[in-house]
Amino acid sequence: MGFEGKSQRNMARESSHSPDAAPAGAERLADVDWDFPQRVAHSGIEGIHPYPAKFVAEIPRALLEILNVPEGTAVLDPFCGSGTTLVECQRRSIASVGVDLNPIACLITRVKTAPLANGLKGATDAVTTAAQETCQPIVPDIPNLDHWFCPEAQKALAALSNAIASAPAAHRDALRLALSSIIVRVSKQDSDTRYAAVEKNISEDDVYSAFARAGYRIQSVLEERDYPLKPAKVIQADTLTLDPSSIGHKVGMVITSPPYPNAYEYWLYHKYRMYWLGFDPIAVKAREIGARAHFFKRNHHTAAHFVAQMTQAFQLFRKMLAVDGHVCFLIGRSRIHGQIIDNANNLTEVASRAGFERVFERQRILSANRKSFNLSHANIKTESVIVFRQRGKACA
Repeated sequence: MGFEGKSQRNMARESSHSPDAAPAGAERLADVDWDFPQRVAHSGIEGIHPYPAKFVAEIPRALLEILNVPEGTAVLDPFCGSGTTLVECQRRSIASVGVDLNPIACLITRVKTAPLANGLKGATDAVTTAAQETCQPIVPDIPNLDHWFCPEAQKALAALSNAIASAPAAHRDALRLALSSIIVRVSKQDSDTRYAAVEKNISEDDVYSAFARAGYRIQSVLEERDYPLKPAKVIQADTLTLDPSSIGHKVGMVITSPPYPNAYEYWLYHKYRMYWLGFDPIAVKAREIGARAHFFKRNHHTAAHFVAQMTQAFQLFRKMLAVDGHVCFLIGRSRIHGQIIDNANNLTEVASRAGFERVFERQRILSANRKSFNLSHANIKTESVIVFRQRGKACA
């Protein structure tokens, strides 16, 4: 498998984070250096679209390598983000299901895991040409549009969006993803992780060129996949209100990293992408777990809200999980109004009340290069890998 051996630092941490039980399956997990210090490059598919606080691919890869996924079951990621878990399942020919509230996350995941339709480069060229030939495209009614987009960018983005709507259905998701991937770059927003308007010299041709390059790159990255594309189902929904029957599979393992309270704001990160693609970011914000806005309003959220939300999640897992199935979480701490919240400890208590026991826990150090809007608020420097199983069931 090639995972790094256990470092002295991790060995020291292990004594202060010993699992409630240490069956044989946990021993191999303990041999993994979860910091993955030798990780220096991302695969092309990981960088297909910007995404904050991205799941490190080696984490689900290690869990899938070591833990057993019962035959005839699928892996569920109920907060799938940019689809890293589903991609790693495909690499191992394991069926998977991803759920996310954010439509941009679902779009990214669908494109990453779906077969590539022939002719994407040609479709990109056709959309670009059609947009360039559009004289007066209809610009959508987007709040503060002039503050964030110059007139030239507005015209080109509107023309591209309209042209994509008429493109062949087989290419539409990939073309929409190409458009989504350039929106921040051609806006006045300083960067993907700095929400401030700055002056940029953006022309219509700049937008069209960026879109064409993005479309070509998506085709190139998807062509590089050298593994069979085991079915991966993507559901745009609120996991906390999900009908278990919509999963369509018996679940053999859950691998996920839920949004941390008051840490990352995925809706804000993708706000103008959602507007340009016809989605409602305010509706996403209202239901997004952990969004900072929830903690700075009248009757603001507290750590108890996250506990209640994870309680609902574990009730869902209890209904769907197969015998010998595992629930694997990556979770960090939060800072709420100056108080440090140990989300890992709270999650373990939630799991215990739901009939699960912790069989493994290890802290990992976050890369110093990890970027997000709210790291200064969250002060997140470590996160915990935790594995649970239902009580009384054997560990693989």
